[in-house]
Amino acid sequence: MRVDHVTDNQGLVLDGVRISLDGRVLVALDAQVGRGETLTVMGPSGSGKSTLLAYLGGFLDPVFSASGRVKVDGVDLTALPAEQRHAGILFQDPLLFPHLSVIDNIAIAIPEDVRGRKHRRSLAQAALEDADLADFGDRDPDTLSGGQKARVALQRVLVSHPRILLLDEPFSKLDADLREQTRQLVFDRARRAGLPVVFVTHDAEDARAAGGALHRVGQP
Repeated sequence: MRVDHVTDNQGLVLDGVRISLDGRVLVALDAQVGRGETLTVMGPSGSGKSTLLAYLGGFLDPVFSASGRVKVDGVDLTALPAEQRHAGILFQDPLLFPHLSVIDNIAIAIPEDVRGRKHRRSLAQAALEDADLADFGDRDPDTLSGGQKARVALQRVLVSHPRILLLDEPFSKLDADLREQTRQLVFDRARRAGLPVVFVTHDAEDARAAGGALHRVGQP
């Protein structure tokens, strides 16, 4: 369905997004995702879910053909390079920097216009406290549990002040209890920050937990 009669400050708009490989259409999507809302894209492995996120984030492999426009709050991101799109991304793996402490893993993502080492560390510490990790700042990331790493990765994304949040199956490697807790945390923080979210998954329970609209890819 086409997205018509949208207004500025409406969150994320995907207008005529089409992604193909060797002439085969993988993704065909028109959608509007308001601030604090989630669009879940569900399908099997290889169906184009992560490819869609790459297109939204500005790092799509050139072997794919893509068209359509991506707008956030009326700003057209389509022609912008990845570093100017300000898309926050959570992957299956937390991808924490092993040579940095936990607090420095967060501080490194704070925008450069926030000056002063003391101020930046103060913001990073506040982010840790928000994730119930107040005493973990000096820890080596390798000493954290899977759930703790996921929380640090989330806070690192949030302190970067992204325009949108892209979720590439970030819960898939967590056990059942941690999976539920981490899902609740991620979606709650996204709503609180007013971020439009695009979440890709192959898991029906993850899709139900996300709420919001659901788009399926890779269907026969």
